[in-house]
Amino acid sequence: MAPTTINHAVTDVANPCHGYDIASWIVELARRRGEHPFLVWEPFEGASRTYTYLGFLHTIRRLAGGLAQRGVKPGDRVIVHMENCPETILMRFACAWAGAVCVATNPLSAGPELEYFAQATGAVCAVTQSKFAQLFATHCPGLSWVAVVDDASVDATREQIVATMVPFSALLGDALAQRPADPSAPASVMFTTGSTSRAKGVVWTHANVLWAAEVNARQQDIREDDTHVLFLPLFHVVGLSWCFFSTMWAGGTIVLQPGFSRSRYWPVVMKHNATVGSHVHFTLAALRSEPVPPHAFRRWVTSTHDHAAAAHYKVGMVAGWGMTEVLTQVVVSNPEQGHLTGGIGRPSLYYDVKVVDDDGRQVSPGEAGHLMVRGRRGLSVFSEYDGDSAATEAAFDDEGYLQTGDRVRLHEDGWYAFTDRVKDVIKVRGENVSAAEVEATILKVLGVREAAVVGKPCDMQGETVIAFVGHASDLSAQQVEALQETVLEHCKRNLARFKIPAEIHVVAKLPRIGIGKLAKATLREWASVGNHSQSAQGTPRSAFERE
Repeated sequence: MAPTTINHAVTDVANPCHGYDIASWIVELARRRGEHPFLVWEPFEGASRTYTYLGFLHTIRRLAGGLAQRGVKPGDRVIVHMENCPETILMRFACAWAGAVCVATNPLSAGPELEYFAQATGAVCAVTQSKFAQLFATHCPGLSWVAVVDDASVDATREQIVATMVPFSALLGDALAQRPADPSAPASVMFTTGSTSRAKGVVWTHANVLWAAEVNARQQDIREDDTHVLFLPLFHVVGLSWCFFSTMWAGGTIVLQPGFSRSRYWPVVMKHNATVGSHVHFTLAALRSEPVPPHAFRRWVTSTHDHAAAAHYKVGMVAGWGMTEVLTQVVVSNPEQGHLTGGIGRPSLYYDVKVVDDDGRQVSPGEAGHLMVRGRRGLSVFSEYDGDSAATEAAFDDEGYLQTGDRVRLHEDGWYAFTDRVKDVIKVRGENVSAAEVEATILKVLGVREAAVVGKPCDMQGETVIAFVGHASDLSAQQVEALQETVLEHCKRNLARFKIPAEIHVVAKLPRIGIGKLAKATLREWASVGNHSQSAQGTPRSAFERE
């Protein structure tokens, strides 16, 4: 049975989703799919758990009731700071049911980053895992309360801190009644990286979530009999919107894993007879060393189409490009049409898309330019940057096109291929790293005069973070090594692991061009050579990677 389609043509000044919100969606799914498996938890250790559509509805109503009983009101912000687990999904939808706003944060965030997220959003409380209890106790003392997912393996060092927090099971209160639908109300805040040193909070409305779920399901051809094995992190737009929401919209089954494990991937796939999967560059590369068993996959969702990978894994691929601000794949491939190897697809039917040069003129086939996207705010594109109206307005041009900050090349056959990012973002194992944020962190180290961060291509990781540090005076080899170690330790204390530089080069002077702008193209050349100094090694990791 096909899901109900939102009538986007309805004329209503409030919202095309008038009378329908996330809670309405969950109720409809529970009615339509009932006891069909919705969410199957496959941990690396311990027993699996299964939530049916009906059971999921009952649980989130009780969690929403527990939030209300603990003082959470409609519009309040609730931090959900967890690795992949059922509780992160339960809390996201419990917040939506209660009218609260889920602030989904990266579990690899360092303490100062977490403090910023809490303060920037005005969060009133948080739900997390025991491993992060100390971070909240140290950096977020202003929260009304912090709930911790029940964990029998809490060690002695965390036991005392966890004891002062609310057990997750205690959040199960009396079932909360359904509220009147308000599709324009904010549903979540997700932080994204950009060209500034601070992440911006991207606000999604209830209508945004519904749009993303339906459009992703349609563009990826997700069906109610599909089983989607998912390890991508749920605080990212790809894992949450492209993968989870789309399968949920279709009424299928999501098999959720804590992260990516090369050795565990195929056994879980075979156990559940999975038909849909999602991958990033390094997971496709990592699985190359594993034999490909006979499987039921008909579709994998990836960032770029790769004929060789599709043939090797014997699976059809849907490639696409998107960002947190646009919810879905704005450029997407059609599995029934030809594919450009390394391409990201053609413009989606659901958006206005154009590629322009530096003067705003549309480029011709064969040329590269800036990717621009136009949709409807609060529906097909994000509502706003949280608490930053200036940044919100600056994101759009005079015609209402979102300036994505990415550049693509338009090919003769209509396909787009990604070329580079105008925004200074480095992609490390599926994670976005703001070069400006890492630079700002390094500049706080005593003795550092200037800093520049670039990405270095890597077959397994996509890119690695390379830092160049300018010092105030001539240094001996021993002093250079000491400065490198100081910078590395400072980054480890203040940045998520995947943001920590893999190499730190101390140089006398950073190259500049024009009126003093850093010559990052030169620095990328230097990074590829890698002989400017003895480099201190970091260990970038992603939120979904496991050994």
